[in-house]
Amino acid sequence: MSTQTRGPSQKQIVYPDSDGQPMAENTLQFEWITTIKGGLDTVFRDDPNVFVAGDLLWYPVEGDNTIRTAPDALVVIGRPKGYRGSYQQWQEAGIPPQVVFEVLSPGNRLGEMSRKFRFYERYGVEEYYVYDPDRIELTGWIRKGAELDEIPAMDGWISPRLAIRFELADDTMRIYGPDQRPFATYLELAEQRDEAAQQRDAERLRADRLTAQLRALGIEPER
Repeated sequence: MSTQTRGPSQKQIVYPDSDGQPMAENTLQFEWITTIKGGLDTVFRDDPNVFVAGDLLWYPVEGDNTIRTAPDALVVIGRPKGYRGSYQQWQEAGIPPQVVFEVLSPGNRLGEMSRKFRFYERYGVEEYYVYDPDRIELTGWIRKGAELDEIPAMDGWISPRLAIRFELADDTMRIYGPDQRPFATYLELAEQRDEAAQQRDAERLRADRLTAQLRALGIEPER
């Protein structure tokens, strides 16, 4: 007669949705994070199999919730859009984010950024971009084999994965989508909407005036 003994039950591992750190340390950093994330959303809005997120914890290794980081923005090509509390790679067909962005603030430390670089290099990121809005400095790396190699010149660089283009000027950086439209802040988008609405109103007013003039001449515009 044999007796089966049940071993100790495995403790369920929790993968927190937050690391307790703020998304941004100042308004300039926050504005750039939201501009980049919003611009990427716009570029891939019609592709259901591109997932874009900002400040989302990425867990690359199942069973270890201490291996994690939260890029300021990330793009995963080959995964569906939708809500996620965190990006748990083993639940995403094993696909890591191919492109990540970091926006620096005065509080960023060299050790922290070095750790993030090693993380992205180890866990499969193909393109990594770091922007310092205070100094208007953009640095980029692209994967070659097992390593991320620095891109020699970023001004005019076009991302192989995203087809977006970076341009650097004395006062700011511009990112252009594949349609050559620049990424815009929320305020700039609101101003563009207002201008478009004003243009539509002006065109409608001109059409109404033309209709009235034709009717005064005894002509029905519909004819």
